[in-house]
Amino acid sequence: MTNLEDRITELETKVSFLELANQELSDLIYEQQQRFDKHMRQVVAQIERMDNDNPPASLLDEVPPHY
Repeated sequence: MTNLEDRITELETKVSFLELANQELSDLIYEQQQRFDKHMRQVVAQIERMDNDNPPASLLDEVPPHY
């Protein structure tokens, strides 16, 4: 092989590695986004349950703990 062919082969190897790394990172980001979306749905559902279970009380109606 000539020096030019060696350089081309090396560059092709690097490009292949970078393509693989890029795909792995893309897959990881997708997975993390799926988890994030799931957790956000859970948080929103929990907040809605809390709002429905405990209607906001007036601070005037609350008895201080020392009474």
